[in-house]
Amino acid sequence: MKVILTSILTLVLFNLANAQIGISLEDAKTRGIEVAQLDSTYRSGIHSDASKAVFGDQQNAYIKAYYSMIHDLSAFLNGRDFRWGSQTRCFNRIYFSADGSIDYFIYEFSEGELNSDRKETFERLLNEFIVDYKFSLTSNVPFAQCSPVNYRDTL
Repeated sequence: MKVILTSILTLVLFNLANAQIGISLEDAKTRGIEVAQLDSTYRSGIHSDASKAVFGDQQNAYIKAYYSMIHDLSAFLNGRDFRWGSQTRCFNRIYFSADGSIDYFIYEFSEGELNSDRKETFERLLNEFIVDYKFSLTSNVPFAQCSPVNYRDTL
């Protein structure tokens, strides 16, 4: 019995450690995903003090890679017939493994930006996107990026 419980616990912890989750901030809190804990585990990709940034000596390349990722997400959504309809404001907190894969993509839309059906569709597609997506820069430590984003339909 002890071996079975240990095996189950190991499996659960392994899955949590290797999670790839796209989730709203509200749902993350409900599921016990603490942003403060993630922030203490994942270092800032860029920082106003370059010495505190994972990519302190590559800030321009990092910003370009981040914009490229947001563009890739927008193109992915567009390719699956997801339409914003108008400019849509959102705040993203994205946590990357050292190899550039996305561990957590936590988002928060401004009040009234999307109805519940659109949010559900966005989250489903976001989770499809992050399964295979790799950030173009890698590091020897996990890193994070947060920012406001104005999503809009691609032409």
